[in-house]
Amino acid sequence: MRFEAKRCGVQFSPPAIILIYEHKDTNKVRKRVIPVRNFSKYSDYSVAAERLKNNPRHRDYLEGVSQSQLEKLHIILRDHMQGFSLEYSLASFKLDPDEDLNKLDDDELARKKGQMDGLFERNRRRKDDPAFVYDLEVDFTTKEKCSWDEESDDGF
Repeated sequence: MRFEAKRCGVQFSPPAIILIYEHKDTNKVRKRVIPVRNFSKYSDYSVAAERLKNNPRHRDYLEGVSQSQLEKLHIILRDHMQGFSLEYSLASFKLDPDEDLNKLDDDELARKKGQMDGLFERNRRRKDDPAFVYDLEVDFTTKEKCSWDEESDDGF
């Protein structure tokens, strides 16, 4: 890997991915503007991100950028094309434990699930991790009691 990605972001007009990277041979930090072509407010962000990452012209530069990061940048671009603000797009990636996920549309639900999957992978402990405990018991306290949590007299 000759290039190390340092930061990445979006440019709204014209639509582009901005990549700040360091060239390993010269140790110079450079900026690369990668235009996002054939992308509209109706485009599938995951397909567009995969197409960009596999583009031979940009493949070496984007090797250190995860697929999920590129998908997030494409979601922000698509939201902007649909008329949403940057604040709205960024807020849609935050997890709120009190939010009712049943009320979200499919696209927003997919965003939240992606965030939860990423959080799960970061917190996941494998057998070879130094903090791994085989039989870990955790006491989760509940915020409030629900009627279905209480034992019933039916014997079930």
